[in-house]
Amino acid sequence: MRALLAIFAVLLLSLPALAVRPDEMLSDPGLESRAKTISEGLRCLVCQNQSIEDSDADLAHDLRVIVRERLTAGDTNQQAIDYIVARYGEYVLLNPVLAPHTLLLWIAAPGVLLIGGVVVLIAARRKRRIATDVPLSAEEAAALQELEER
Repeated sequence: MRALLAIFAVLLLSLPALAVRPDEMLSDPGLESRAKTISEGLRCLVCQNQSIEDSDADLAHDLRVIVRERLTAGDTNQQAIDYIVARYGEYVLLNPVLAPHTLLLWIAAPGVLLIGGVVVLIAARRKRRIATDVPLSAEEAAALQELEER
């Protein structure tokens, strides 16, 4: 039973490796390596958070073929990426570009983290101040005086 589970786990983990079809692969290993590098940075528009290199969707297949066609036509990596972005928009990039229109994407998470840290710090100081500003009642003062005398 364990051997069967191990085989199933290995097959399940190797599914992304089956996404690139043999008929897509280029005969030149250098171009194929470049195509793989580019494809790992492009988002599958069907799967959303999966690269086209790992996706087995038909659109991902089409995008992988386009990338390979552009590279065999003599495009540089950036020209191939620019071609895909011009056709499908910047959303196709897994890592957004740093530009004025994407600045909010880059500063939102650190900004929220910073604001949250400041709020927690202010709340902790306020709580500490409130706890120390309360005067002792008569019974508490007497109990404290009694403890100090011991």
